[in-house]
Amino acid sequence: MKILGIETSCDETCAAVVEDGRRVLSNVVASQVDIHRKYGGVVPEIASRAHIESLVPVVAEALQIAAAPAADLQAVAAVHRPGLIGSLLVGLTAAKTLAWLRGVPLLAVNHIEAHIYAACLERDPCAPGPFPCVSLIVSGGHTSLYHSTGPLEHRLVGATTDDAAGEAFDKVAALLDLGYPGGPVIDRTAERGNPRAVDFPRPWLGRESLDFSFSGLKTAVLYHVRGKGAGAKRRATRLSAEETADVAAGFQEAVVEVLVGKTLRAAEALGVDRVLVGGGVAANRRLRGRLQADAHAAGLEVFIPPMAYCTDNAAMVAGLAYHLLRAGRTAELDLGARAG
Repeated sequence: MKILGIETSCDETCAAVVEDGRRVLSNVVASQVDIHRKYGGVVPEIASRAHIESLVPVVAEALQIAAAPAADLQAVAAVHRPGLIGSLLVGLTAAKTLAWLRGVPLLAVNHIEAHIYAACLERDPCAPGPFPCVSLIVSGGHTSLYHSTGPLEHRLVGATTDDAAGEAFDKVAALLDLGYPGGPVIDRTAERGNPRAVDFPRPWLGRESLDFSFSGLKTAVLYHVRGKGAGAKRRATRLSAEETADVAAGFQEAVVEVLVGKTLRAAEALGVDRVLVGGGVAANRRLRGRLQADAHAAGLEVFIPPMAYCTDNAAMVAGLAYHLLRAGRTAELDLGARAG
């Protein structure tokens, strides 16, 4: 069963064809990073216009690579929530049109649930899957913990109260004048630094809390770099390369320690022996390594998607859509998009 997936929830225009929920036949991503870099973040209106320009050639390329003409598709899927409303509407409208033209089912995919499913792609169908597990989804817009009992069953058990981890990475990278996007550049810069050189706070929010808060940590970095008080004039450009790397490493270590610690705390509280991580920040090398080491030490099995399926992509959308179709959870053509 071949399903075309479309993902346009934020600033990546993506299309993919996946067979039987796991075998990725194509996965095409058109990045908008260069468009938004000069603004230091995603501009919603610009993102929507870029999706309109890119979507048709991206879908055509995905079908060509998969050697799957539209007539061979059994369904069309698109993300309908959460995300930037204008961006979502571009992909959803295209999916509705294709589904109507081909007379095949339309499938509405939740972006967060697709990130959880990314860890199932390209796995041996005979190998044990990740469910039930604790799922950590960490990206520019989301930092959440779920109790996932199946590909379509997820219960929220922890969420961010302010900045998502990926957002904090972007803001700290800006403070250090490292550029945009912040996640990859902090990862690379931290590799040269000493994570113990600067002792940043760990926002645990209480002994049993499964929620996250990175706003205070971001402020701690600000005070370290520029000093306290309205009259502080110290700039990141005055830091040496070594100092900058140490700040990046210390900040990253604080974020990773909290993400991993709360994930393991949730696994213990829920009595599960598997943990999963997905989302753009799941590509962070320190997070991947620390989660694997600490989880294995605690006797937990770890599921992490390949790098290509951590950031936004349509393979995870088409893969999850297979399970929606099998469950009979198709969508009507009047389906709307939702930002949250």
